[in-house]
Amino acid sequence: MWRAEVGVLRVRILEGSHMKWLAWLFAFVAGGLITCQVGSNSQLKKSLGQPLPALFVNYALGMAAVFLYIFFRQVPFPSTEKAFQTPWWGWLGGIFGAVYGLAAIVLASQLGAAKLSALVVTGQLICSVVLDHFGLLSFDVHPAGWARIAGCGLMVVGLILIAKF
Repeated sequence: MWRAEVGVLRVRILEGSHMKWLAWLFAFVAGGLITCQVGSNSQLKKSLGQPLPALFVNYALGMAAVFLYIFFRQVPFPSTEKAFQTPWWGWLGGIFGAVYGLAAIVLASQLGAAKLSALVVTGQLICSVVLDHFGLLSFDVHPAGWARIAGCGLMVVGLILIAKF
């Protein structure tokens, strides 16, 4: 049995069971929510007049939701010793998220939801294939065989189609 933790929700899936599709569905819905988040944040930027205050509100609300989950679920915090054992790059996730959040808020209106999502997802996929291939950032090694490379190529083709039409 393995656990997937995304945001403030925990999903347990039995490996090899018929319930594995729930993990796919959960990831699919989370992807849709990312697009909804971009639209919401774009509107917040328009209403507040600046991208950075909108990004701050986004992360403040997100932190409040995580805090409430931790509080009500009584999730224990790890020790300081454990925190110091984390590699340096393990602390960069928040910065990566802030860069994505700012890019999404600034570019959403200009590019539109479909083009922005196509660019983001294609970038994510190509980056993930590279990270998997070399086993970087604690990912297990999954070689970038011809099928994965072809999948990236098809994503680029899809990106071009979405961008042109």
